[in-house]
Amino acid sequence: MTAIVIGIDGGGSKTTAVVADDQGNAVAELSGAPSAVRAGSVDASADVIAGVARDALAAAGADALPRVVCVGVAGVGRESLRLELWEALASREIADEVVVHTDFAVAFDDAFAQGPGILLLAGTGSVAMGRGPTGAMARCGGWGPDIGDEGGGAWIGRRALSIVAAAADGREPGTALTGAVLTAAECAEVTDLIGWAADASPATLATLAPVVFHVADAGDLRANALLDLATEELALHARALARQLFTDERAAVPIALSGGLLGARMPLRKRLTHRLKSAVPGAAVSHDEVVPARGAVRGALRVLGNAV
Repeated sequence: MTAIVIGIDGGGSKTTAVVADDQGNAVAELSGAPSAVRAGSVDASADVIAGVARDALAAAGADALPRVVCVGVAGVGRESLRLELWEALASREIADEVVVHTDFAVAFDDAFAQGPGILLLAGTGSVAMGRGPTGAMARCGGWGPDIGDEGGGAWIGRRALSIVAAAADGREPGTALTGAVLTAAECAEVTDLIGWAADASPATLATLAPVVFHVADAGDLRANALLDLATEELALHARALARQLFTDERAAVPIALSGGLLGARMPLRKRLTHRLKSAVPGAAVSHDEVVPARGAVRGALRVLGNAV
């Protein structure tokens, strides 16, 4: 084995590392704690990423440092945070060379390599990234948990809390979300959710998304309405990029779906695939799994001059 590289996907729910040889063949894979970056938490994210990288290297039985570690991590859409994380990781000496990208950039690399398409990602947050037939690239969304991430897990969780509060006031009809959310948050009263929400990270808020899915599946009208809204928000991301990069939404547009909320068996994926048929009539939605850590491996190999 002439060289080792590591591709890492750092998200709001976990961090996954894939160790590969210089031909892109996976040697080991390992997951650890979340490492999504927020302002003021770069060192904590770097510690998690470095730890996962070292553990993955040990699992692969490799003694030498990898030639390249390519990291795709949530929260580094701002260049200042990306550079800050790069400096933190470089100082931890986890590889001869460290490359830092956004989480959606490495996912896009796995989905389309150098080809055209739109990647729609929904996990703790949400974002869409596209490349048109001319090679032009653009992104839509990904504004973060405070002002954006529509259709993502934290966004769904926050709105579920609002629905429960409105139902408690009588501003909305009763909903099964009330009991389900209280149980998930381990709160006795609706008023207890105020403190719980104030202390909740985006990843914690996102734990309420599966609760909404379950209640919606049982037939609750308000939970279903919330998922319809999440679906519409995500479809709008894809339509905006289709118009910008592919002339309009009726042109042939390859679309890939990624993230924890859009996995193969997730209810939101089914809703979104159906909605895209009308929102983006030219959409050709891929059924292939998108593996961001595998895309990060591809990015690492590109640094070595190897294309896969």
